[in-house]
Amino acid sequence: MMNKDADRLIAVTGIGGFLGRHVAAQLLRAGYEVRGTLRSLKKAKSIEAAIRSAEGVIGGKLSFVVADLLSDEGWDAAFSGVTDVMHTASPFPSRVPSDENELILPAREGTLRVLRAAKNAGVRRVVLTSSIAAISYGPGKAPFTEADWTDINGPLATPYYKSKTLAERAAWSFAQENGLELAVINPGMILGPILGADTGTSVGVVQSLMKGRYPAMPDFSVPVVDVRDVAEAHVLAMTVPEAAGQRFIAGGAALSVKDIAGVLRRDFPAYARKMPKFVLPNWLAGLASRFDPGLKLIVGELGRDARVSNEKARRVLGWKPRSEEDAIRASAESLIAAGLA
Repeated sequence: MMNKDADRLIAVTGIGGFLGRHVAAQLLRAGYEVRGTLRSLKKAKSIEAAIRSAEGVIGGKLSFVVADLLSDEGWDAAFSGVTDVMHTASPFPSRVPSDENELILPAREGTLRVLRAAKNAGVRRVVLTSSIAAISYGPGKAPFTEADWTDINGPLATPYYKSKTLAERAAWSFAQENGLELAVINPGMILGPILGADTGTSVGVVQSLMKGRYPAMPDFSVPVVDVRDVAEAHVLAMTVPEAAGQRFIAGGAALSVKDIAGVLRRDFPAYARKMPKFVLPNWLAGLASRFDPGLKLIVGELGRDARVSNEKARRVLGWKPRSEEDAIRASAESLIAAGLA
């Protein structure tokens, strides 16, 4: 189906990331021209090959430019002639940084840098990738909705959650003050098929389970969503008129690590013996988190009700996500196909 807006040029920041690749693939499939920003062009060829490996993405015009979230240069040129911007680029840690500003400053300043350049370029709409990290860790109660915000001074606010919350708050302020059309997508834990050999942090959990790296599992639940559905939510947020000025949760059911391991054990029996069977009691996980940087990221929310509502995205955007099990299976299948499991 050719798009009536196919002459539109869409910029995708962070096009080398797990989500950025899928956003680019969906835009190309819909007939848009895509310009991706990268910190350097070293990996441009392999990123393009990965994006074009997605179904139905052989054609379509895709180009790359250099622009870094930490620097002003390159952004005006990157957005020259661009009609809409997908801002998917953001630092995501695999460990807690020693100084939280290592995360907070690039996330907040980088977002403002992108929005300023978008405003200067006369861009029609910016779609920003935020996270449920900016929603679920405040005074609200599950199931969390778009009306909820993380309390950056609260007990659950890790540096990563703070960085996502402050970046999104700054984006809304800038958009309101400067009359810029903004829509925000707040995804849960993004699983689904990798494009290329880059697993990203979330699919890394599935990979670690399949490789038998977890002797036991923390009692930790998170809303799961397929990367293809998050990418589709971005495209819908760009095209649906009512999406302007709105944030949308893109997340499904909250699954525990045990639930995810259960799907893998059932559907990939060759890996079943590597799956951990033991759920770590919370007090023990709290103790272990002193030594495990990954556990330290989540220790505040062990045993917590993490459910979210995606009713608004379904209603306003017409979003119809796949099942959580499909997302888990697609992660595993693509890891196996890439020789990474």
